[in-house]
Amino acid sequence: MFVRPRFLISCCLAVAALSGCAAENEQRERQPPLVSASVPQQRLFVDTIEAVGTANANEQVVISSNVTERIDRVLFDDGQPVSRGQLLAVLSQAQETAQLNGALAAQTQATAQYDRINSLWERGFATRAQLDIQLAAAESARANAAQARAAIGDRMIRAPFSGYTGLRGISAGAVVQAGTPLVTISDISRIKLDFTVPETQLAALSQGQQIEAVAAAFPDEIFRGRIATIERVIDPTSRAVTVRAILPNPGARLRPGMLMSVRIRRAERMADAVPELAVVGNGDERSVFVLDADNVARSVTVTTGSRDEGMIEVTGLPRGARVITEGALKVTDGMEVRLAAATPTAPAPTAAPAPGPSPTATQAR
Repeated sequence: MFVRPRFLISCCLAVAALSGCAAENEQRERQPPLVSASVPQQRLFVDTIEAVGTANANEQVVISSNVTERIDRVLFDDGQPVSRGQLLAVLSQAQETAQLNGALAAQTQATAQYDRINSLWERGFATRAQLDIQLAAAESARANAAQARAAIGDRMIRAPFSGYTGLRGISAGAVVQAGTPLVTISDISRIKLDFTVPETQLAALSQGQQIEAVAAAFPDEIFRGRIATIERVIDPTSRAVTVRAILPNPGARLRPGMLMSVRIRRAERMADAVPELAVVGNGDERSVFVLDADNVARSVTVTTGSRDEGMIEVTGLPRGARVITEGALKVTDGMEVRLAAATPTAPAPTAAPAPGPSPTATQAR
């Protein structure tokens, strides 16, 4: 079969063009990967102990009735601030008042009779036995009066300390039984925050140590206090120790029963830090890629520590090393790379962060 020369020439040109494109694509594909690199930054890292605690009132008591009696008056309202000794409720005391008046009259008479017998005894007209009998009668009358006063006092409900009343659940005219709760008084001028810490962290705790706490009701506010007491006994079941901290509570915003996140600072240090994306994991081993003078990536094994705001603490890097911070997953050991931007020649230390829990900071491993 005869093939025209013009057709052969066209085929040859097409094959040559395709070969050129393939070579060009292969050359483009073989270009070094594009990465970003920088030297590690000096950053402040804080080792912390984190826990969850429950807020309790500084003082809290449920005042109950000592007797079965009818409520005469209620002198408080829901959530009312009260002072120590303030009268909150009065139970009916008509019978006890009558008994007190009778006891006081008997005491007055017995005391006067004792004074007359004593005068006669001093002049020799009464015996010592008569004087002793009258003295006993006077003391008995005084005791009866004191008992009547105590009975009245049981019917006068007073605040044992300053604080706030709970919700009122009683009304005048109701008859209450002995032991019936009448009112709850809570002193929340400061909060007792109880939380547990594993026994492995016990050595890092001390009385007077500062703590930081955050409540879900105020997520953007940090409440600071100090450890007041560390329980002497460790729970054998949970292997944890209970710690009590005291938090000032201006404005009475913290309430008993609140769940609060607790952070205790253990130690602070300045250390090298790189972006978390720069660290490559292989099982339990962690490494980063460091560039040499010819922009060739070399894998360097490092030890990682705390994390904070996307940065991770690393140790084991040579001073001034240029670490690949973006594109590390495209690189293998010994591969030449291209830099997307100029690499800094000196670390830029970061300012120490303001005190307070950071949602991205985690406990040192």
